[in-house]
Parts: sequence; structure tokens; C-alpha cells
Amino acid sequence: MNKNSILLLFALVYCGCIAQQTKKSDSTPYTNPMMWADVPDMSITRSGSDFYLISTTMHLMPGAPVMTSKDLVHWEIGSYVFNRLTDNSKYDLLNGTVYGRGQWASSIRYHKGKYYVLFSPNDEPFKSYIYVTDNPKTGNWKLVTRTKHFHDASLFFDDDDRAFVFTGTKIIELNKDLSDVKQGGINQDIFQKDADETGLLEGNQVVKYNGKYYLLMISWPRGKPRRQVCYRADNITGPYEKKVILEDNFAGFPYAGQGCIIDDEKGNWHDLIFQDRGAVGRVPLLMPVRWEEGWPMLGDKNGKVPLTAEVPLKPFDSGKRIVESDDFSKKQLKINWQWNHNPIDNAWSLTDRKGFLRLKTDRIVTNLYAAPNTITQRMEGPKCSGIVAMDISKMIDGDVAGFSVFNGHSGLLSVTMQGNKKYLTMSTNIVDLDNKTKAILNVVVDEKARVELSKNRVYLRIDGDFNLNKDLAKFYYSFDNKNWTAIGTEFKMIFDYRKLFMGTKFAIFNYATKTAGGYVDVDFFKYEKNTK
Repeated sequence: MNKNSILLLFALVYCGCIAQQTKKSDSTPYTNPMMWADVPDMSITRSGSDFYLISTTMHLMPGAPVMTSKDLVHWEIGSYVFNRLTDNSKYDLLNGTVYGRGQWASSIRYHKGKYYVLFSPNDEPFKSYIYVTDNPKTGNWKLVTRTKHFHDASLFFDDDDRAFVFTGTKIIELNKDLSDVKQGGINQDIFQKDADETGLLEGNQVVKYNGKYYLLMISWPRGKPRRQVCYRADNITGPYEKKVILEDNFAGFPYAGQGCIIDDEKGNWHDLIFQDRGAVGRVPLLMPVRWEEGWPMLGDKNGKVPLTAEVPLKPFDSGKRIVESDDFSKKQLKINWQWNHNPIDNAWSLTDRKGFLRLKTDRIVTNLYAAPNTITQRMEGPKCSGIVAMDISKMIDGDVAGFSVFNGHSGLLSVTMQGNKKYLTMSTNIVDLDNKTKAILNVVVDEKARVELSKNRVYLRIDGDFNLNKDLAKFYYSFDNKNWTAIGTEFKMIFDYRKLFMGTKFAIFNYATKTAGGYVDVDFFKYEKNTK
């Protein structure tokens, strides 16, 4: 082989490598679940190359998190639609609670340069909120109106700018300014449920494609597994025909259902749908959409949720995540934090002691579920770990502070001040709530272990395992953040829709049972996710 042949061969190989790299960089690989965390009731919209995803966080504040992405795989929290809800005193943990209620199943839509969100709190007064912003990445959401209550509804703007709400089997027309239901507008049932359907057809998400209207909903037929169905029609009021577009119990967990579809700038279609995964909550699965005979069929060519796949979009990873560590050194809390119910703003601070989150006691309560200013972040599978460093020197008699896996069934590491002594306990708490008001009727506390503390700085660690058939938490403490001592027992975490109706969260808390005025300083929250 002569010199010119060698050079030509080298050039061909080099160009081939470059082409391979270019091809590879035009797609983003992923593994399902795409986010192994509680991100239920998803609704998605797009403007250009930017995707915006909204989810349910119910009683947590700020609420209605809007996540952003450019590749549908890497997501970060851009903003929250509201800081607090004030419909009634229960949002302040007074005269009841809004556990499992509050902000439900939102709908996000981009229309003519603006972004709109519709959601209906599942609590009195039964009305809906509609918000608008120019930029979901920076927030500044403005309330447009309060109107009638719509259950699990989808906001929809048609090509002629008419605005509609789809909820269950109904379509309701709104005024063009979204101020209220349009008098004399469309307001009717558009199809009837099949005889074997149970309960509501929930999670309505609506798109228009090639002139047809597509309604995607979750279905629970009698004697059959949960599944995703689609209703389609040529006209907005019907007649509609129905097809099952996904039925799969992916990875040994229950059947997936309730999601949304979206196109990208290249014309490819994608689906996000959630799957119940026990204590961690309802996790999003990502998959392609195959248009077959005008139907948006979900999953791979066999109609199954793929374990691994690629999105034909360039990777874009900002490095930000939906769960993150925090050293509390900034002027604001990281956007990842949410309070349990509305916070008492004068009872917490990032400035009283620089580099620390100060949690002050304010209201006298008897248990964690009634405690204001409990601050939370999601937990993630398959495994994760959280550590908090806490200065407990300013606690007073009756104070209880600590770190928890928080849900209707909770596992707690609690520092309790009794007289002039401090004890660290590991306990389990199970709350009993009134079905109507969600008032706290009782909390069953089972203390598993107790040690007396002689130091004023303590490190608390909780490890979570959300692998199939696990849902286990383990508890540890340390005085140097190096040598860890196990305490108490392994705790079986539980998702219970009758109680909090959410995935288990890490929670940092401090409350008074006798006298207000004490406080703790949290130095940091360190988070790690284990992929095995």
C-alpha cells in the first residue's frame, strides 16, 4: 500500500469516526424510570426546543413545580406556579390539614407566546386556578382567574384560539380570556364510558394532530389491569372512538398509566407516563410514540415500556437535578425544597446565622404531622441517602427536632429535649386522618431506640432502598460525620393514598410541645443517589 492509499484510508476512518460521534451526539440515551422519584400527574408543553413538565405536589409549598428540559431526559426545576395557597386555614395546618389534597393534576399549555397552567385543588372551596407567565424558567406566574372545579382536567387551545377544558367525559368551553366558563358555549358529554369501566376516566391530556383530537386517559376496567387509553375524533365534540394504547407492568412493578405525549422540533413524538413504585411514589417512564393508523401507540415496536432507549435529541445536561444537597450558604433556599403546608415565614431564617438554616419553634403541637415549617425533598430510587448536620444547643424543654422519611407512615430520627437532657430516638409514626377534613385524629408512635446525647452537634443519616419488594429505610447517627452508629430498626416505607397520597420525602423538622422560643441550626443536607 503506497503513501497516498494510507492517507486516503486514514481520512476515511477519521471521517467515519467523526460521523459516528456526530450521530451519537444527536441522540440522548436513557434508562427507565427516567426519573425514579415522585413526579405524578404529568402534563407537558413545548416552545421551540424547550420542554416544560408540571406535576402534582398536593400539600407541599411552594406548589405546582414546573420542570424544564431540552432532551426529555435531563430535567431541572424551573419554577413553582404559586408560593402558597390560602383557600382556607387548613393550608396553614389549622382546623384540619390538606394532606392528600391541595394542588392536583395540573395542565400546562403554551399558546401564542404565553404559558398557562390550570389546576383544581381537591379541597374547599371547589374551584380552579388558572395562571399565566411569559417564562416558566423564571416564574412570575400571575393568577388569571378562579373558576369552577374541574377534576383532572386538560386545558386546550384550538386552532381558532377558542379555549376548552376536557375533564373525564366532558368538554367545557371557556371565555377567550379564560375568565370563566363561556355562557352559551360548548358544555357537554362527548362520549360514554364503556360498561366495564370503574370510577373516573382520569388524567385527561389532550392534543391535536393532523386535524384530529386525541384524549389520553387512564382506565381501570373491571377485572383487568390499569392501562392507558386514547379517544379520538375529527370534531372536537365527537363522535369519539377508543383504543388501548399501552398495557404493561414494566419491571415487575404495577401497570403504567396516566401520562402525556409531546412532539419535538424534528417531528418525533414522545410519551411520559407514570408508574406506581410503592413508597418512593409515582415515577415517570419515557418512551417513543408510534403513530399507527392514526393512533398514538406507546412504547417500543412490541408495545412495551423500554428499559433503555434513546431520544433523537442532542443531550443537554445543566448538572442540576430535582433532588440536591444544600449547604444553606445562599440567600435563598434551593428550589428543590418544599415546606409541608404553608410555612410560617418569621419562624425560619437563612440570615440569622450565615451558612445555616435556622428552624424556630412557633406553634405548640403534639406531633410531626401538625408541625409547621417541616422542610422536605423527594427521595429517589433505586437507593439514596440523606445526611443532616444539626446544632441542637438552643433547644428548650419539650422541643423535638430531627430528620425523617415522611409519609402517612413515617420513620423518625428525633432529638427530644426533656428538662435539661437531650435524647436521640428512632421511632415510627402512623397518622390517622379524618376522611372529610383531613384533621389529625391520632398518631401512633412506636419508639424503637433511645440514646442520651452529650454533644450539641449531631449528624443524622437515613438510607433508603426502593428496589422491587424493598421500600426499606435504615437510620444512623454520628458526632463526626465519619463514624456512624445504627439506631433502631429497619423501617418499611409505605405509599398510602388514604393518608398523604404522595411518595416518601426526606423531611427536616423542629417543633415545640411545651413552650415556643427554641431553635435548631441546620448546617447542611447532603444527598447521594445510588444507581444500584
